[in-house]
Amino acid sequence: MYEDQTIRQTAAHLKTDIKNGLTEEEARERLKKNGPNVLADDSRKSVLTMVFEQLNEPLIYVLLVAAAASLFLKEVSDALIIIIVVAMNAVIGVIQEGKAQKALEALKRLASPHALVLRGGHFSKIPASELVAGDLVKVTAGDQIPADLRLVFTSHFKVDESLLTGESVPAGKDALFLTEGPKGPGDCKNMAFMSTGVTSGSAMGIVTACAMDTQIGKIAGLLKATPQESTPLQKRLADLGKFLSIVAVTLCVVLFVIAVGQRRNILEMLMTAISLAVAAVPEGLPAIVTIVLALSVSRMVKVNVIIRRLPCVETLGAVNVVCSDKTGTLTQNQMMVTKVYLNGKLTDISGTDTSGADCSVRDIAGADLFMKGFLLCSDALISENERIGDPTELALIEMAAGAGLEQEKTQACYPRIGEIPFESSRKMMTTLHDGPDGVIGFTKGSCDILLERCTYIYMDGQIQPLRKSQRGDILKAMEGMSSRALRVLALAFCRYEGSFDRKNLPAGIPKEEGLTFLGLAGMIDPPRPETHQAVRDFMKAGVRTVMITGDHLDTALAIARPLGIARARSECMSGSQLDAMDDDQLASVIDSVSVFARVSPEHKVRIVGALKAQGNIVAMTGDGVNDAPALKAADIGIAMGKNGTDTARSASDMVLTDDNFATIKKAIGEGRAIYGNIKKAILFLLSSNFGEIITMFAAVLLGLGTPLKASHILWINLITDSLPALALGIDKNDQHQLMDRPPRKASEGLFAKGGLFVTLFYGCLIAFISLCAFLTVPYGILKSQGMAMTLQAIENLLQDPELLARCQTYAFTVLGMSQLFHAIGMRNVERSVFKMKLFENPLMTISVVLGFFLQFIVTEIPWLVQAFGTVRLMGYEWGILIFLAAMPLVAHELLLIRLPGK
Repeated sequence: MYEDQTIRQTAAHLKTDIKNGLTEEEARERLKKNGPNVLADDSRKSVLTMVFEQLNEPLIYVLLVAAAASLFLKEVSDALIIIIVVAMNAVIGVIQEGKAQKALEALKRLASPHALVLRGGHFSKIPASELVAGDLVKVTAGDQIPADLRLVFTSHFKVDESLLTGESVPAGKDALFLTEGPKGPGDCKNMAFMSTGVTSGSAMGIVTACAMDTQIGKIAGLLKATPQESTPLQKRLADLGKFLSIVAVTLCVVLFVIAVGQRRNILEMLMTAISLAVAAVPEGLPAIVTIVLALSVSRMVKVNVIIRRLPCVETLGAVNVVCSDKTGTLTQNQMMVTKVYLNGKLTDISGTDTSGADCSVRDIAGADLFMKGFLLCSDALISENERIGDPTELALIEMAAGAGLEQEKTQACYPRIGEIPFESSRKMMTTLHDGPDGVIGFTKGSCDILLERCTYIYMDGQIQPLRKSQRGDILKAMEGMSSRALRVLALAFCRYEGSFDRKNLPAGIPKEEGLTFLGLAGMIDPPRPETHQAVRDFMKAGVRTVMITGDHLDTALAIARPLGIARARSECMSGSQLDAMDDDQLASVIDSVSVFARVSPEHKVRIVGALKAQGNIVAMTGDGVNDAPALKAADIGIAMGKNGTDTARSASDMVLTDDNFATIKKAIGEGRAIYGNIKKAILFLLSSNFGEIITMFAAVLLGLGTPLKASHILWINLITDSLPALALGIDKNDQHQLMDRPPRKASEGLFAKGGLFVTLFYGCLIAFISLCAFLTVPYGILKSQGMAMTLQAIENLLQDPELLARCQTYAFTVLGMSQLFHAIGMRNVERSVFKMKLFENPLMTISVVLGFFLQFIVTEIPWLVQAFGTVRLMGYEWGILIFLAAMPLVAHELLLIRLPGK
């Protein structure tokens, strides 16, 4: 509100003395009334509350019921395993809790700790937390702005506002400037904002806002108010938990009712019903998902990706829109000279590659003087350890260094003896140097302004009169570079011989007239070299790249066009256009806009929200404070590790340690592979457990003896719900093949694309062969006696406890081994097992061999035989049972299922 008020109006509104500042008494009253100038601390949750939130999930409820059922069945070890799984997930969740609080703490650390304030006519240094609205504050180069200021005086004052606006070039400030209408931070030239850094000059300003009322405070409030999104996998598992809860309760009730109707042993059937309820719940699933995600996180560290939230790994696989900040993410966040106009020629250069295109520049007459002039007419400094100064001046020094000039030696050879500093009103800067051939002055600045001061031009190593046609060529070259969003600076020089008065410097500095034009330098913050290929790879994988930046629209389009993000201005939208739209209007055009420019942090959150509302899974990349709310609002927030702020990293789900945009492609490929593996593990567990349920249900409905004991069900779950499922979860995938496919839809469930068929088909198949094994002995007896195969005849035979025990052993053995064969086929339902690299997944080999061994000993070791009520089997019996158990793998080969949509 103060950017459109004059200095007097601002002072009157804030009731402050423009010459002496506030009195100490008034400052204390305001501090007491409004509180300290610090960002508000978020209320912390107790550990107990966080633990309860982690346990408040449907699948966790089912697991706890399963644990209680296991204790009821006196299966203490199984109950203990379930409790450990639940506890482990709760601990991991609590450790990761509080990410928003960390982001706010990082924001607070950005605040300037002290401020130079004018009170009662005297300057004093006080903690920035004690500033109040109406204080007069002085800031100089190197300071952080301690609060939002309406500037009252500026001298060559520039501020790095990239944390708020995303612009890579420091913003020049002018206390006398007045805005018209509401403007974003980047357009308020008479304002300076809390936590931005002063790069040059000095200024005085009136504090207009403190703490949470500042621009950065508003971001903190926005970050605090942005809810944490659940990942698609979390949503799917929650839905699965609810479904399994219903199944478990229904099973108990139905079986109990059947038992009463058939006049069975009520206690025995109650225990069987509870066992089936336990079987319906894959108690190892949460642990398997957690372990798979954790292992994938370890792998991703090797490709420069740090995952801050485990569930976000699988979300990467569903991402179909990547929203990227421009500065420091798509670009290098470092200005670079890419074109020069010298000796009448426009030349492309690399800026820093001393072995590349710069050689052609050095061959042009006048190149040495051109490079030397930009190097000397500069206040920036580059040393081995630091880069100090304006990014445009740093880029010019880099250009000179690429041409073989050393800053320190050149400045020693041409010491500066005078200067006229840059001023926004003149748009020029002049320095005088005492060189070997006399005094020489270099002037750099805006091309159109500088060209008016030039009478001569340096062509082919000689000074010549500047002709009108040459002026036109220079202006045409400038316009061509500007149309490509290059920042253009012109350079001219003037030699001063014997009559120059050194004694009267700086008053003796001549007027900036009669200059000799040298050339133009065009610079831009260039795209990262790897970004071009990454954007193309994203397009191939069905992932759209959207640029969201606080920079100017022309600059954004100049970067977006060569990258292939946008081709025309019609695909771009500014923050002011965004403000003019309501949510419905934005939703109607959001899929056709690929570049959003001149946007605020609130705009970024709104854009992400609009994309998500259209059913997209959105990843947002960024490095600045201004990106933090959008990082948190996105399905996946991706922060830069090297150049990113603490705030961005704390608000993100993952961090790129190499700041490489192309690394996101590797992360998405890993996410797709992880989701595919987790889905395979879930479908394997559900189809296997479904087979157990159908086996028991069918036998009970037919009035037969129960084919499995409660201990059998729990034992099978032990050998199949653990290592084989985990082996599927860490299976290797062809990421190149995965990245040639479009991402899965956000609404896609676990049973989509053939998942339901896999679950039902293999569940029924496993149940069928298990029942066949259960009836094998009665069938043989009845056939040998020439009796009819009827339910009543089978039921009569099963009244014999020894015969029932052998039948149960057959069913138990086939059920367990068939699930192990099923696990092998589930590695890839689209490929023959003979084309799979069987030893590429050693854990699968180990789990299958170990599973067979455990299933073998439970029928061969006497004390285990007694504990499980099984019988010892002969060699030929093992042959028959292995043949039956291999049916899921045989079916896999015969069907070679191709899931829909693949």
